Amino acid sequence: MAGPLSVRNRSRRLAVVLAANMALVAGESAAGWLGHSTALLADAGHNLTDVAAVAAGLSALRWSTRPRSDQRSYGNHRATTLAALFNASVLALVTLSVIAVCTDRLLRPSVPQAGVLTSVAGLALVVNGAAALILFERVVPDLNVRATAVHMGADACSAGVALVAGLAVLVGGPGAALADPAAGLAVAVLIAIQAARLLRASVDVLLEGTPPDVDLDRLRAVITGEAGVGEVHDLHVWSLSSDLRALSAHLVLTGHPTLEEAQVVAERVRTTIAQRFGLQHSTLELECERCSQIDDPCQVSNLEHRLAAGGRTRRSPE
Repeated sequence: MAGPLSVRNRSRRLAVVLAANMALVAGESAAGWLGHSTALLADAGHNLTDVAAVAAGLSALRWSTRPRSDQRSYGNHRATTLAALFNASVLALVTLSVIAVCTDRLLRPSVPQAGVLTSVAGLALVVNGAAALILFERVVPDLNVRATAVHMGADACSAGVALVAGLAVLVGGPGAALADPAAGLAVAVLIAIQAARLLRASVDVLLEGTPPDVDLDRLRAVITGEAGVGEVHDLHVWSLSSDLRALSAHLVLTGHPTLEEAQVVAERVRTTIAQRFGLQHSTLELECERCSQIDDPCQVSNLEHRLAAGGRTRRSPE
């Protein structure tokens, strides 16, 4: 889980990137319109979505730090995931608009002003490249910040493509007019790839999928490797956010331990999985005998069968 210092640090970086992109959008829009450059207009449109994306990410980051309540017992950690999903959705919409504009310019070519295109694209490349570096996180990247960093990285790449298109027109003259809309389509491909990745990552968190770097077979082996644990079943691992992961499981203990002995085993398991798998919130139900022979109690048919049979779901001790 991100601490207060980490949240403040991320907020400052997002604020800096927001200001830089607002200035860049204004400059690129004016230059693209006056210079008749679809590549610049496409990049300005992309940067405009980044302004909204960074603003949403900044708001979500601050929202996620609000204390939990009875209505939201897990807190507001998924606010950042919702912001990332919003960013990815906007990226997908931008892709469609860029493809439409560039297709029109391919059918009806218009020669851009190469000098304006290269100068503004070069500026955009510097600004977006710096923004991506500011937001880059080497260890446990926050999905929300990662989504914004992806925006910045894609913008830097698209600005680079626009710069190449401008140089092509500058060298080749009117005969290279198609280089500009072709560059815009290349930008659209970059956006589409990144949008798909972010959508998948965001949806995985919202659907409580197992984090991709957590191997459940290895996790089971580590848990059963602890002294006093004979079996683990009904194991679930999910993400509340990019920084906070949770686990619930039933542990069958060996030797019929006392309550105090069982609590010692449980605490040892919690410590081990927190250190090795980054699972900060663990709910363990301790059993001397396996409470159920059902391998997948979350399956609808099995759940209905248990309810019909009058079975009750046990509440797991924290």
